[in-house]
Formats: sequence, C-alpha cells, structure tokens
Amino acid sequence: MREEKSCCYIHEHKDRSEQELRDLLNRLSRIEGQIRGIRGMVERGAYCPDILTQAAAAGAALNSFNKVLLSNHIKTCVARDIREGRDETLDELLNTLQKLMK
Repeated sequence: MREEKSCCYIHEHKDRSEQELRDLLNRLSRIEGQIRGIRGMVERGAYCPDILTQAAAAGAALNSFNKVLLSNHIKTCVARDIREGRDETLDELLNTLQKLMK
C-alpha cells in the first residue's frame, strides 16, 4: 500500500494548484520541443556547434524548470513539514540538492 500524505517527505504524491501544474507542464512542453528540434538537427546533419548551442539552451531550460520546481517544493512541502516538526524533511532536501549538484 502506498503512503500518501499532503506534502513531500517520503510522499509519493503532491497536489499542485492549477497554475503551478500549468506552468510546469508548459515548461516541459517547450523543453520537449527543443529536444525534438535537436534530434531533427542531428538527423539532417546540422553543423556540430549549432547542435551544441541548441543542446545548451535545452539544458538551461531544464535547469530553469528544476529551479522553479525546487522553489515551489521549499515554499510548500518543506516549510509545512518543518512547521509540523518533521525535521527529516531537511535531510530529504539536502539529499535532493546533492543530486542536483552532480
């Protein structure tokens, strides 16, 4: 049986506002489009520096997505869990940050 709580520490579900969900999905759709464009460039035999430039732009877009998602996570899940005395959420956050910084 899956444990399901209102926020994030050892949670497997997060309820997002319609605006947050729409923003995240729009960002992901743009990133998907960039990746499809890069694939097309590779298939057409585009010049390597042009592909690398587009790949860097896609990487920056994904980093931006991560920043928005992390910010929302800290403002909602982490803040709530700390207020409720779940200090283990800080360990989860630190672990997540270490993964992002690899």
